[in-house]
Amino acid sequence: MISKSTFGKVLLLAIIVGALLVSMRIGLHGSGALGEVRSHLRTLGGLQAAHPVLLALGFFAAYVLAAAASLPIATALTLLAGAVFGVLEGTVIVSFASSLGALLAFLAARHVFRDAAARRFGAHLQAIDRGLAREGGVYLFGLRMVPVIPFFAVNLAMGLTTMAPGTFYWVSQVGMFPATLLYVNAGTRLASLDGLHGIVSPAVAGSLALLGVFPWVARHLAGRLKARRSQGPWPRPKRFDRNLVVIGAGSAGLVSAYIAAAVRAKVTLIEGRRMGGDCLNTGCVPSKALIHAARVVATARAGAAAGVDCGDPRVDFRAVMSGVHEAISQVAPHDSVERYRELGVDVRRGRATIRSPWVVEVDGQMITTRAIIVATGAEPVVPDLPGLGPDDYLTSESLWSLQSLPPRLVVLGAGPVGCELAQAFARLGSRVTLLQRGTHVLSREDPVVGDFVRARLEADGVDVRTGSRPVRIERSATGRALVVAGPGGEVRLPYDQLLIALGRRPRTSGFGLEALGITSAPTIETDEYLATLHPNIYACGDVAGPHQFTHAAAHQAWYAAVNALFGGVRRFRVDYAVMPAVTFVDPEVARVGHNEASARQAGVPYELTVYDLADLDRAIAERQATGFVRVLTVPGKDRILGVTIVGRGAGEWLAEFTLAMREGLGLGRILRTIHPYPTWSEANKYAAGVWRKAHAPERVLRMMQRYHAWRRRA
Repeated sequence: MISKSTFGKVLLLAIIVGALLVSMRIGLHGSGALGEVRSHLRTLGGLQAAHPVLLALGFFAAYVLAAAASLPIATALTLLAGAVFGVLEGTVIVSFASSLGALLAFLAARHVFRDAAARRFGAHLQAIDRGLAREGGVYLFGLRMVPVIPFFAVNLAMGLTTMAPGTFYWVSQVGMFPATLLYVNAGTRLASLDGLHGIVSPAVAGSLALLGVFPWVARHLAGRLKARRSQGPWPRPKRFDRNLVVIGAGSAGLVSAYIAAAVRAKVTLIEGRRMGGDCLNTGCVPSKALIHAARVVATARAGAAAGVDCGDPRVDFRAVMSGVHEAISQVAPHDSVERYRELGVDVRRGRATIRSPWVVEVDGQMITTRAIIVATGAEPVVPDLPGLGPDDYLTSESLWSLQSLPPRLVVLGAGPVGCELAQAFARLGSRVTLLQRGTHVLSREDPVVGDFVRARLEADGVDVRTGSRPVRIERSATGRALVVAGPGGEVRLPYDQLLIALGRRPRTSGFGLEALGITSAPTIETDEYLATLHPNIYACGDVAGPHQFTHAAAHQAWYAAVNALFGGVRRFRVDYAVMPAVTFVDPEVARVGHNEASARQAGVPYELTVYDLADLDRAIAERQATGFVRVLTVPGKDRILGVTIVGRGAGEWLAEFTLAMREGLGLGRILRTIHPYPTWSEANKYAAGVWRKAHAPERVLRMMQRYHAWRRRA
């Protein structure tokens, strides 16, 4: 049974072929179009005299069909319209017929090719669609104003995007009108034309090209006027102390300042707290040091299975935390004031306030600057929970002051931070309860991943409770307790420490952003170049979103710094197409691109390939044969849409898939790459092999089987 979609595509193809045959039959194609038009002129002139309305309707229908079928006969038909109907009537007929036909071609291309294009070029199309959502009308108008660009090509290309049909039609109607009028008018003197060069002289073509460029010029001028209007209340300095001022010395701010200094710009970096930001002092570095200590404990406990019985290891928590702070101190010189001053950065310690688009105040001193980058990071979210006092909880920032291991630890929130720290403290000896409002831990991952991580957490002694909502804090003579509403009603959870890990919100208050009209809901609103309401003020890192990763902040910082310093010459749209992420539970969860949940939500068709680490020799040898590699590909193709890996050190071997996606390499290339044996990264190759086996050419294999059977008989 043929589906409606297939039937529609076959019907559309038949219409195009039929229209092409008709155009070939009447000769309105190819380089001889002008002569062919003249040959039909007398016949059409007679019909015009006898049946003017009928001829006009028939001509209109024929033009619509030709335009809808994207046939290269528009020039000839437009000339013919001028010769037969005159300037006024011919322009009206052609203008509406060409726009209607273009709309039909646009819709046909969307129906036939959009899904295939989305599967093949999904990330690129999404970026184009975001741009067209903002300025699609201006862009299309520019294309329509330049007749050297084939209109049928524009119709088909725009059909691959998500541009609204109404927008496409009215912009086409207006944008094609000048060229339509030009060609129809030329058709009125068809008999005297000896070539198409007589229609569009260099001067006329140049004028149309300038009209096509006009929307971009107008957009630039509009941007200048918008900037002038937004910056109007503040006087612009006649000269500037700095090329760039960066507020915040976390990952985004440090990279921004580094780039500015590297290109010899005069840059000031302002930090009111600690150099290195959250990643160095309260995030990535200390948490990974703590996780390492916890993994050592878990490895020692599991040693008996490998014939090395260490007994029950004794944990000196004070020494563990000393090791955490030692790790911070060893990394700190990379982000220090001294290092950045040696690089040529003017580092200021103090509170920064933006007083105008060109002035930043630091502890009473005013600095004028051509551009500003806001990289103020984020801070933990603390809920408004009845009974919760400032001394009743810890966050990922205050956790590192602990000197004794909490016997009973309640962790609120089962995202990456909550899961990582819950597992680490449980391995170190705390009795940990992990609470999650939703039905799965790591809710951004596929349920199969969340279920796997939950099982591992519970194997390490974590009491995982999903569907649980905190209600209030209660105090008694025996201590504090968190009251939680769960599937079985309210329960009291006594605790020694409560760790709140409910995510992070951008730090936006207190820097003068509100006075400048820069909105933050919750992140600072930026355009695709990371510019705010004021085109010389940029934001990057956690304060801008959408990804709260250290590597994402550094990635954004390059775009923010380059656009801030060279935006008058060239600007770059920030690219989020391939953004990896790792959750450092044991075993690690690493992902890049789509997983099944995000692909379904985005409407992206996919094919799933799964390789189980139970078959990986390295995993078997290390008694870590649990986990998997899940690869999403375009149906029937080896192009990678996304990868999720759960396994020991998964973040390290995710890089191969990240590179493959970034450079457009498919699973076939990974399969042909030599991987050293025995390594964890072999799992990438074996996953590619699973895909290849599922797509083996059965017909060819059967032929080879018969060939080998014939060879055995010879």
